[in-house]
Amino acid sequence: MAYYAVTQLRRHAPWALAWCVVSLVGALLMARLELSKLRDAFDTDARIAHRLLSQKAAQHDAVLSTLALLRPADESARPEQRLPSVYPQILSVQRRDRDASWSDEALRAAEAESRRLKRPALAEVNFAKARYHLVLGGEPTSFALLIDIRAMIPWSEWPMASDASPVRVTLEHNEQTLVLQPGNTVRNPARGWHFDFRKPLSADSQPFLLVAGRQVGWAQLPWGWMLSWSLLVAVLLLAARALLRQRHDRHRAEELLRLGQIGRLNTLGELAAGLAHELNQPLTAILASTQAAGRLLAEDPPDPADLGTARTAIAQATDQAKRASDVVNRLRRAVEQPDLGGQVEQVSLLVAARSAVYLLEPELARLGISPAVEMDGPEFTVLAEPVALEQIIHNLMINALQALELVPAPQRTLTLKLDVADKRGRLTLQDTGPGMANNVVSRIFEPFFTTRKGGLGLGLSLCETLTGGMGGTLTAFNRVPRGAEFCLSLPLVP
Repeated sequence: MAYYAVTQLRRHAPWALAWCVVSLVGALLMARLELSKLRDAFDTDARIAHRLLSQKAAQHDAVLSTLALLRPADESARPEQRLPSVYPQILSVQRRDRDASWSDEALRAAEAESRRLKRPALAEVNFAKARYHLVLGGEPTSFALLIDIRAMIPWSEWPMASDASPVRVTLEHNEQTLVLQPGNTVRNPARGWHFDFRKPLSADSQPFLLVAGRQVGWAQLPWGWMLSWSLLVAVLLLAARALLRQRHDRHRAEELLRLGQIGRLNTLGELAAGLAHELNQPLTAILASTQAAGRLLAEDPPDPADLGTARTAIAQATDQAKRASDVVNRLRRAVEQPDLGGQVEQVSLLVAARSAVYLLEPELARLGISPAVEMDGPEFTVLAEPVALEQIIHNLMINALQALELVPAPQRTLTLKLDVADKRGRLTLQDTGPGMANNVVSRIFEPFFTTRKGGLGLGLSLCETLTGGMGGTLTAFNRVPRGAEFCLSLPLVP
């Protein structure tokens, strides 16, 4: 049973391994594709958010530049105060005329920086209140905008749903952080893959760093598709295995048919040879009797009138007997076993034994027998004719299975042992059947001798003949306490 279990494990293990490998590779590709798709969507949303905020920042620069170019006829009109009604993010607009000064030191410093850089400059950035000042130094008038950062976000054009999106978006400046979009914590797991986007706004006057991040968890992988892929691979592999199994079964059936045809032809040859041997003796006696009658008639003819007729009949009988003897001899020569000595090749005895076990697997399974193939030492090769060697092992195993059918199923064991002794490779086949009587062992290889009802008694005789033709020997023994043992010995490859 252990051998059968190991054989089944070896048979199924490659298929299970193939399923695991193909399923794993497919699942990894699907997971990678999904992560790539999520990453692309994240990058697209982050870039759109960056572009929208950069446009707003550039808009502030353009507003200040426009104010600096305006020269109203009435200086007291102050048209810039109408800007908050046009731009919701601009909370207020302050101006410093030529003879005035800023009341806030931060605005004075920002104006000086603006004159030096010749562009707007930041002042009083307060992310806690989501506000900052943007100052442009000009002649004769300088302007300062108080901007609400949250109001400058164009939510109608925002690429993400701020309350449901798992993406967290913040603005950073000088260790200050303002959360623009918190990211859904339910859809933003603590473990998995992290996507990150960091880029300053395109306006040099407002160098705020836009930071976006997203965490993708294991639950967001396409488990349904991966499971479907694994099931599809399993179905395809099972179908492929069934096709291969069907092909192997057909090959086994063809091999059994081939061996059966060869066995029948060889059996027919043995039968014809035996019949030729058995018929040759009475034909020889007929020939001798007719020749003696001819001599007697020649020496003492009983009737001179019938002498010619008797001699003619005896001559014809003699001719027919000779012709029958010639026909039988020709038949015997035609069906004699060919000399296998010139057809031997280097053959692995272990491979031949396993091939025979493979061909008889259905019969072994039917009888509940798990044959043990035991190798004593390293694998070796012998000189043999491959087909003849297969037929010998096949016939020996068939005989063993027929014997094992006569004992209860729990007592059935079959062992094939391979070893080397006296420069010859040996295959010993042992069974736990009822064994053979002593008078049977001595005659087991005789042609036409059988103890099985309906048998011809030519199988083992054929095996011994084929073995001898390859320079080997085949012997049979009884085992203790019961069972039979056949030992096939063939020359080792030098």
